Amino acid sequence: MVNLSYSAMCSLDGYVADAEGNFDWAMPDDEVHGFANSLERDVGTHLYGRRMYEVMAVWETMADPDPIAEEYGRTWRRADKVVYSTTLTAPSTSRTRIEPTFDPEVVRAMKARATQDLSISGPTLAAHAIAAGLVDDIHLFLCPVIIGSGLRALSADVQIGLELWEQKAFRSGVVYLRYGVRSGQ
Repeated sequence: MVNLSYSAMCSLDGYVADAEGNFDWAMPDDEVHGFANSLERDVGTHLYGRRMYEVMAVWETMADPDPIAEEYGRTWRRADKVVYSTTLTAPSTSRTRIEPTFDPEVVRAMKARATQDLSISGPTLAAHAIAAGLVDDIHLFLCPVIIGSGLRALSADVQIGLELWEQKAFRSGVVYLRYGVRSGQ
């Protein structure tokens, strides 16, 4: 059985971007990035909204002398990508297809057929998947910063029970929390 996981780097007060859309405060150091790489190795398919896809598409061609960043780029390129967008007509990266709408039943079937884990990125798209009961676990990287407002990592409109599965503190002050969605939620 494969998992559909939602991961986010967020401020301590729960935002993935500030009111101006900036997220430079969430750039991981090598220790955090290396750990995040280990979480991505088994992902066979990434589900993205348009904005998150446009942020992530740099990994298609980025050549980075840093071995941790280069490892992430290789991992990202070998995974399939599904982008939900009403405005994009063609992908700018390989192994990518565009879907005009997010259909929970189509994703449920995709998950049932998958042989590798799936990930969903971007809080707006993730909120739809969480509400539909598709997300199995949530990975949050809490950054040691409070930004006050912006784009929330988790929707205020969704209520589910969670169980703490894993936690890790990093030297930078970032704290990783992995929660499983309680069955029957």
